[in-house]
Amino acid sequence: MDLADVLGPLQLPLFTLLGTPVSWTEVLGFGSGALCVWLVARQHIANWPLGIANNVFFVLLFTQAGLYADAGLQVVFIALAGYGWWAWTHGGGPGSDALPVRRTTRTEWTWLLTAGAVGTLGLTLLLDRATDSTVPFWDALTTALSLTATYGQCRKRLESWWLWIAADVVYVPLYAYKDLYLTSLLYLGFMTLCVLGLRGWTRELTVRQSRLVEVPA
Repeated sequence: MDLADVLGPLQLPLFTLLGTPVSWTEVLGFGSGALCVWLVARQHIANWPLGIANNVFFVLLFTQAGLYADAGLQVVFIALAGYGWWAWTHGGGPGSDALPVRRTTRTEWTWLLTAGAVGTLGLTLLLDRATDSTVPFWDALTTALSLTATYGQCRKRLESWWLWIAADVVYVPLYAYKDLYLTSLLYLGFMTLCVLGLRGWTRELTVRQSRLVEVPA
């Protein structure tokens, strides 16, 4: 039995949505992805191993759909998940293992936005010239946004939720255009979870900052 024999059944249609077959891969990606974002919002460490499983499903799905940058992005996500897993448990600094929620600094914003712009341009040119992608710019843009958002998530930067929301605004119509309706619906749900995550992390940051400024009577 080779790899194709194992992966083949996952690519078979499970049901039809809006006249388009939905595969096991898309269904499993939907479920694991939704649960992963919910766990991130709750700052639960289990989001990282679950996220790795979700990335594997999406590698298969996006390769089939011709979204090559998104497929390659999942491989990078797996590497970042390993880093994020470590950072959340060991990145709190002296006296604390847990990584606290913080705001993104001006320096971080500068290099994140620069890297995002350069990455979008470079990937657009690559996809346009080296692949049969029909959406090179949008595929590249969502890839760049997702990478910067994931880095912020790994470091528990509050503004990473805004980057995810921006990516999801593009992902929803992009996946619908590619007939990935269930995945498009998933990313609409992601947007809602991102808003909840933003509210929760903001609340935690506010409480922590208020404790830091308290002066004993």
